[in-house]
Amino acid sequence: MSEQMTGAQSLIRSLEEAGVDTVFGIPGGAILPAYDPLLDSRKIRHVLVRHEQGAGHAAEGYALATGKVGVCMATSGPGATNLVTPIADAYMDSVPMVAVTGQVAASSIGTDAFQEADIQGITLPITKHNYLVTDPAEIPRTIAEAFHIASTGRPGPVLVDVSKDAMQAMTTFEWPAGVDLPGYRPVSRPHAKQVREAARLISEARRPVLYVGGGVLRARAARELRVLAEMTGIPVVTTLMARGAFPDNHQLHLGMPGMHGTVAAVGALQKADLLISLGARFDDRVTGKLDTFAPRAKIVHADIDPAEISKNRTADVPIVGDCREVIADLVVALQAEHAAGRTGDYTGWWRLLEEWRSRYPLGYDKPDDGSLSPQQVIERIGQVAGPEAIYVPGVGQHQMWTAQFVSYENPGTFLSSGGLGTMGFSVPAAMGAKAGRPDATVWAIDGDGCFQMTNQELATCALDNIPIKVAVINNSSLGMVRQWQTLFYEGRYSNTDLHSSRIPDFAKLAEAYGCVGLRCDKAEDIDDVLAKAMAINDVPVVIDFVVHRDAMVWPMVAAGTSNDDIKIARDLAPVWENDDL
Repeated sequence: MSEQMTGAQSLIRSLEEAGVDTVFGIPGGAILPAYDPLLDSRKIRHVLVRHEQGAGHAAEGYALATGKVGVCMATSGPGATNLVTPIADAYMDSVPMVAVTGQVAASSIGTDAFQEADIQGITLPITKHNYLVTDPAEIPRTIAEAFHIASTGRPGPVLVDVSKDAMQAMTTFEWPAGVDLPGYRPVSRPHAKQVREAARLISEARRPVLYVGGGVLRARAARELRVLAEMTGIPVVTTLMARGAFPDNHQLHLGMPGMHGTVAAVGALQKADLLISLGARFDDRVTGKLDTFAPRAKIVHADIDPAEISKNRTADVPIVGDCREVIADLVVALQAEHAAGRTGDYTGWWRLLEEWRSRYPLGYDKPDDGSLSPQQVIERIGQVAGPEAIYVPGVGQHQMWTAQFVSYENPGTFLSSGGLGTMGFSVPAAMGAKAGRPDATVWAIDGDGCFQMTNQELATCALDNIPIKVAVINNSSLGMVRQWQTLFYEGRYSNTDLHSSRIPDFAKLAEAYGCVGLRCDKAEDIDDVLAKAMAINDVPVVIDFVVHRDAMVWPMVAAGTSNDDIKIARDLAPVWENDDL
């Protein structure tokens, strides 16, 4: 049944029909018509952020924590361009998001009107699809398509730019019965022949590895993955984007591969004779120097995005499909292999992997001067908050330590900016996660550099009853950049000293934002401070952990080098003997 209303009313009604319950945004001139009917919506909660970048990252955090499409809203010009970073972040990490922006009136487009920017053109390379709507009658269909595209196939961001005059004009609202996009037909069911061939290779392999990427989490395939791993006994590695897809405490799990991965995980990929890649894209941070990566391995590559298969490494068995369906079919195919007496013998392989795992565990040294170890702080947060909490790091050293020293036993508990590596992600993404999962404990584990980029969203959290907990790992530095300057630039610390131990006082800043501010600089105080933070659940809490500035992330594969050159400390490399099975 159709109704007469303004384009703006149609837009809000369309969002309601799409199932939206939360929108993060800021009003402005071009989007203002939409904010009037938004005030009357009983289904949509609007969270007024302090910066549009915060709105975008909050929509990401909401999407990652709930599995639903995150929504952000901004006005034209600078409002829209401030969304570019989170849109690009969502694109790189396959996060389902719809960004709604206002645009100048259709008659003014192309005239350099006030607050005009071609956001459709700007975001063309970083969206799954984007729209410019100038006809109010097209609003319902466009919104329906946007949510369908964002949430199906390989998830990602979709931008809907709506001209101001289209929102002000009268129109007839009619929600489409379905979405018909002839040019968009994502394949979810894998080809049976390819799955059988993958099962054959697995049965024949002596050194297989399940190389698990974020696609397994996007497909909600953690349970299926565990069945596959336990049925075959194949070792599992989970990339940064897949942390939590397989339990860290499981005996088959070797940890995270890549630039700062475990020796066992990196070594397993290098020495494997078969990689079963599930929802991973052979990113440079995992492969190191590409032509030296896993030189003896055949490749089974399963991904829902056909563009990823053989993009970086040629697949011997390409499988296009949803990871959940691929894994389920692979389990059935392997059961047939086992019934025919064809099972892999990985005894010698595991003997080698266990040797590496026991000889080169993750660890850290506590500072000699009695100052606070950042790894110890993060490890203790994980132990106190537990495996049901959600952990949202920023980007840098603290991100790697959060990936290394918190034990992830459940999917959806580690939310991170991976592909784009966006500093400032932590606080707004944690805010979005907490808005979507209010009953969960949400820890933003941030660096002092990242925190100073987006901490204004603490005001949003305090005013909107979004009580996140923030640990600022404060080493007074841009820590990861400083580490590279130490290792590769002879200790020439050009513009990496933030002086954060003096300015600002993070605890006082938190209090100014209406949060509880705490400070800790001694190891013996960690537990007391964390107990205070865990006991406060009605307002946001910020803890300034003043840590040793020269702590480094190890292991490390230097950028552009081979994974074979992994270092476990500055001048110490693992010994790869006894690897000839």
